[in-house]
Amino acid sequence: MMNDDRDDRPSPEALLAEAQREGRGRLKIFLGAAPGVGKTYAMLEAAHERVREGVDVVAGVVETHGRKETEALLKGVDILAPQMVEYRGKSFREMDLDALIKRRPRIALVDELAHTNIPGSRHVKRWQDVEELLTTGIDVYSTLNIQHLESINDIVEQISGVKVRETLPDSVLSTADEIELIDLSPQDLIKRLEEGKVYVPEQARRAVHSFFSPGNLTALREMALRHAAERVDRQMVDYMRAHAIPGPWPARERVLVCIDEKVDADRLVRFAKRSAERRGAAWVAVTIETSHAHALTEAEKDRIDAAMRLAIQLGGESATLQGDEVVDTVLGYARERNCTQVVVGRARKARWFGRMGKSVTESLIEKAGEFTVVVVGGEDEDRPKSVMTRHKPQTGWRLWLGYLAALVATAAATGIGFLIDARLPIGNISVTYLLAVMIVAIKFGLRAGIMASIWSFLAFNFFFTEPRRTFAITDVQNILTVAYFLIAAFIVSNMAARLRTQIQATRESARRTTNLYEFGRKITAAATLDDVLWAVVHHVATTIHGRSLVLMPGERGLAIAAGYPPEDEIDDKSAGAADWAWTHGKLAGRGSTTLPTADWLFLPLKTGRGPVGVMGVQMTEDADMPSPAQLRLLETLADQAAVAVERTTLVADIETARVATERERLRAALLSSLSHDLRTPLVSIMGAATTLGTYDEKLEAEGRQDLIQTIQDEAERLNRFVQNLLDMTKLGSGALKPRVDWVDLNDVVSSAVKRTERLARRHGIRIEIAPDMPLLCLDAVLMEQVFFNLLDNACKYAPPGTPVKVWAIKTPKHVAIEVSDLGPGIPPEDREKVFDMFYRVNLGDSQTAGTGLGLAICRGIIEAHGGSIHAEPGLHGAGTCIIIHLPLPPDLADIKGYE
Repeated sequence: MMNDDRDDRPSPEALLAEAQREGRGRLKIFLGAAPGVGKTYAMLEAAHERVREGVDVVAGVVETHGRKETEALLKGVDILAPQMVEYRGKSFREMDLDALIKRRPRIALVDELAHTNIPGSRHVKRWQDVEELLTTGIDVYSTLNIQHLESINDIVEQISGVKVRETLPDSVLSTADEIELIDLSPQDLIKRLEEGKVYVPEQARRAVHSFFSPGNLTALREMALRHAAERVDRQMVDYMRAHAIPGPWPARERVLVCIDEKVDADRLVRFAKRSAERRGAAWVAVTIETSHAHALTEAEKDRIDAAMRLAIQLGGESATLQGDEVVDTVLGYARERNCTQVVVGRARKARWFGRMGKSVTESLIEKAGEFTVVVVGGEDEDRPKSVMTRHKPQTGWRLWLGYLAALVATAAATGIGFLIDARLPIGNISVTYLLAVMIVAIKFGLRAGIMASIWSFLAFNFFFTEPRRTFAITDVQNILTVAYFLIAAFIVSNMAARLRTQIQATRESARRTTNLYEFGRKITAAATLDDVLWAVVHHVATTIHGRSLVLMPGERGLAIAAGYPPEDEIDDKSAGAADWAWTHGKLAGRGSTTLPTADWLFLPLKTGRGPVGVMGVQMTEDADMPSPAQLRLLETLADQAAVAVERTTLVADIETARVATERERLRAALLSSLSHDLRTPLVSIMGAATTLGTYDEKLEAEGRQDLIQTIQDEAERLNRFVQNLLDMTKLGSGALKPRVDWVDLNDVVSSAVKRTERLARRHGIRIEIAPDMPLLCLDAVLMEQVFFNLLDNACKYAPPGTPVKVWAIKTPKHVAIEVSDLGPGIPPEDREKVFDMFYRVNLGDSQTAGTGLGLAICRGIIEAHGGSIHAEPGLHGAGTCIIIHLPLPPDLADIKGYE
């Protein structure tokens, strides 16, 4: 027998991928190297095969471009009527996405996957429409040309000289369930073009001499074949993983691309995407915030932001790192993320940090060690040529104020120089000027510092070097002194300016950290959902210097739960973007790729339990979309806000569960009480009545009297139970109000004792009320019910022959009343619970019938009189003692007012 140690179980990654595909439609892409190879024709042929199999196929949008053979294939396929969209006074035909989703065919034909929708449509790109169709479970057939992939956009432009405007992320192609390559040789395609089967004759002639040249078509064909081959390779790997086929499984590679303010940063990002895709590796784009980050121009910052957004769009990660030592920071992060390859631009001198000599690229290669460093050349022509350290230029009044400060500082240093000229060497005077230069550079930046350096040099030369009052220098030693002074002044001004930018960077970092800390503190302190939402919108609006709101689901869909400044409603486009962000858990709205014409940008508030709402932000008028740093901060705030909202929801859920548990406990107790305390007296009454009706003439007088007494006793018991339920209902609804009057406590207690005469036949009830007991302001009927319930309990639980005692005295502050017995007593842990509804002490085998309402009614009545009641052990720890405290009677005028 052969031994096979292979584990046939699928890998966790394969199981996860299968779970993610559950309920989702399948995407099949007909991929071609160029227009005219027959992608749409092949898609329609495949559709007809499925129609013949009985599959429901609908053409959502098919572009025939007037080709007769293609139009002929549309016959026999249901065609969805297009949606007319108005734009700039003209009507355009677009796919009706809502109608297609409502129709819900098994397969939808959506031509030209990279198509850009007319402004005003739900999504910017058609591939996003397809993504929504797939989410609803509809299979999609679509077409795509290889030049529309975002990652090779620059390569296509370099080869063909034509910049393709309509592109889509490579992730759309990589996540397709099936790709069918439609291949045609360049010669055959050019022949089709010349025959007018691709474009009209005039367009065809121009196309042959530009885009459709044999060289261009060959290069595009090679790229299409290569992508198809890579796709097949990934499918093979996926199959091996899904079926647990053993093989060499190398550690996964990761590519890191370094982005700075270069205008060719997009080229680096696309190269990193292609490099990572060939290796099946993950990749991340990083930018380094040095001490000069705040000195970059707005155009340079925009280039960095655009490159980082492109990295996210192409399926990569992005990260912003802080540090002046760029090489060490990059390599440290690469080690932390287990990257294997680092992609950088071509060598530049002292561009990222202020060291002279080696460029960042050269230093990176020198220190790379185990990393593979790939240097990408071919920068754009409009790249800035200067390699000087650049600081944010100052303009306007601030710049002239810096120059004026440099002049004033030079004059002040000159005055101090005259004071010390007579006593100290000339070198000490130069230190005074250097101090002035440093102060000006720190306060007003590099330009003002350089100006102060020049003026200090001139003043020092004119006033303090021989011959004085002239710029001429005769002494060689003075020439060296002045030259060294000028060099030192420039160095000091540059260092002081760098210190200034570092301080600004540190303050900005501290501001972001403080922002997150303050936000966490606010939402942690908020107890209710309204407090949390108000803290969220107020803090977010303050952070972005704009507006913020939170929408949460209600009975009619998403509704505004909070806004700052207060917002009651949003327009239909913004509402649609909010619904899409809520449904799909992704960004939507202004500045995004989904419903970008909306006035708000919406971020989903997601937790482990699912979405809890969406957060909307509206930037200032000059900012269409948050920068990557702002967006990451907003996403962090959204995550914290979602957790805070979930926390309040969990608190509410816990309280609801507690109330439900308590309700269920009361329900079970009530049902148990009803089943016993109603059924027992009813059975006794029915039995006695049946006996009387059947054997009335045969019964003796004594037997007949016993049966009548049983009926009467059980009827009274049943009446007491019903009365207790009614009293408890009145107490719970607040309808039980004491009707107080002057009463004698002896009369109330005696009346209660008389009512319990039958119950107390086996007990002696002793009443001891102090002779100085005043008239009390009570509701006699309700207080009689209290004493009846207490005596009833005492007689039930006390052994036969033992006494039950009622004792009352007057104290300086109140009237104290005790009802005690010599029964089994109440355990300490139950002495407070016995006053809850339906609670009964477990006495084991000697359990006595009862509803558990008597003491609860007593507490309600006593508290309605302004008193208190509690249970304690009896004398020497024997039995139970119920102690009541009632307030002393007020004046008569107060009593009338109380009534």
